[in-house]
Amino acid sequence: MTSFEKRAMSIKPAKQMDVAFEVEAALAFHDEDAKATIATLLGDIKHLRMQLALAEAAMSRGMTRGWTPTFDREVERAGQD
Repeated sequence: MTSFEKRAMSIKPAKQMDVAFEVEAALAFHDEDAKATIATLLGDIKHLRMQLALAEAAMSRGMTRGWTPTFDREVERAGQD
C-alpha cells in the first residue's frame, strides 16, 4: 500500500457540522434559492458522471490493477459519523 493510499484511508468522513456548512455555502452562492442550488448540483453530477465514463473508457484494467470506477456511491445516513 502506498503512502497516498494510507493517507486516503485515514481521512475521516465529514462531520455533520462540515456538511451543514457546505449546504449553507451552496445556498448562499445561489442567494438562498434552493431550486437553483439543486439545479446546479444536478448539473455538476451529470458533468462528473460523463467525465467518469470518459475516463473509464480511456483507461485499461491493467493500468488500475483490476479496479473499475463506480457511478453510484453508498449513501450515508444523516447524523452518523
